[in-house]
Amino acid sequence: MKNQSVSNNIDWIIVLLYMALVASGWMTIYSASLPNETTSIFDLDQIYGKQLLFILVSIPIILVVLTLDAKIYEKYALIFYTISIVLLAGLFIFGKTIKGQTNWYSFGGFGLQPSEFAKIATSLMVAKFLSDAQISLKNTNHQFITFGIILLPVALILMQPDAGSAMIFTALIIAIYREGLPGWYLWTGFLAIVLFIVSLLIKWQYVLLFAFIIMLAAFFMTRRSRRNPVLYIMIFIAISVFTYSTDFVYENVLEPHQKDRINVLFGKEVNNQAEGYNLNQSLIAIGSGGWTGKGYLEGTQTKGKFVPEQHTDYIFTTVGEEWGFIGGMTVIILFVTLLLRIIYIAEHQKSQFSRTYGYCVAAILFMHFFVNIAMLINLFPTIGVPLPFFSYGGSSLFAFTILLFIFIKLDANKVNEW
Repeated sequence: MKNQSVSNNIDWIIVLLYMALVASGWMTIYSASLPNETTSIFDLDQIYGKQLLFILVSIPIILVVLTLDAKIYEKYALIFYTISIVLLAGLFIFGKTIKGQTNWYSFGGFGLQPSEFAKIATSLMVAKFLSDAQISLKNTNHQFITFGIILLPVALILMQPDAGSAMIFTALIIAIYREGLPGWYLWTGFLAIVLFIVSLLIKWQYVLLFAFIIMLAAFFMTRRSRRNPVLYIMIFIAISVFTYSTDFVYENVLEPHQKDRINVLFGKEVNNQAEGYNLNQSLIAIGSGGWTGKGYLEGTQTKGKFVPEQHTDYIFTTVGEEWGFIGGMTVIILFVTLLLRIIYIAEHQKSQFSRTYGYCVAAILFMHFFVNIAMLINLFPTIGVPLPFFSYGGSSLFAFTILLFIFIKLDANKVNEW
């Protein structure tokens, strides 16, 4: 078994889905960044030329990832994680500040965003820690350590500040839950999100009144033998503190542009020529595509450069305008198929490390995919999150490629894990 070629064991369905997404992404970037005078596709002065170079560089990266011994990723997980933390911390000394964010290292005409690679290292570290036979997520200390592994890079990224990249790490709770994290963590997180949204829409006094009525009803509906007034009081106090802090943070902590994004999301009065411009143009572009789209390279919103940052965070608007609903759904189906395939394969791994890492990969890709598309159709606040394999950028493409192909390598190696 050990002498079998890697090519005989890798999951070609995932590889083909990866190739389809990368190829479609480059075609979309080409359309979104095409200048008035067409030049060679290899023109490195153009965005599509640089992206093509990134794609070509990804090929040897893939070969290296698949050639290395699969055990390296587990054995040196702590080293990879430590390097990622050092790179994140080094930004505060050597990083380049762009649009108020210090999240890039600059090398000539190219840049490196360490937060993208930190997702890989953190996934490996989480998988490594949880795969230890002595670790149990029923143990509170082990829960805190796991959260600490995730929150350390999150804290450094928030200091850059880059809320979008930091938010992606929260998706790793899906993998932790699969490995035994108590369900109340998820329910608490879900209720906190609901409470946060409600607190922004309704005055906090009314929210607390409603919460008090619910808690009171729940208390009297519970069997007397199970009633614990202290517990209910503590829960209500926690809700009160959270609700009031939400209102306080919105009014006193958030920057004006962050408030604008929240206002746009909830349909409050906004200026479509100012804070609401990006979303408005995004909706126009996607909506104008209809069922079948205007045709490749025929998008008027795309050609007119009406959608800002269309080749990066807003790349899906080009898909919607030129390929229409059918084309957009095709891309979504490709992503969903990829995610389901990763989860399916993760469940068939022979080692806990490989399974946990597989779930981390699926969680990170899902969060990027969901948030990026949701923000374009006003289901999520506008935030800088690239669409995997589609958005322009070497760091994101390399990171997503390495993230995915490490899992492909681990899966290909499972025949040798006995």
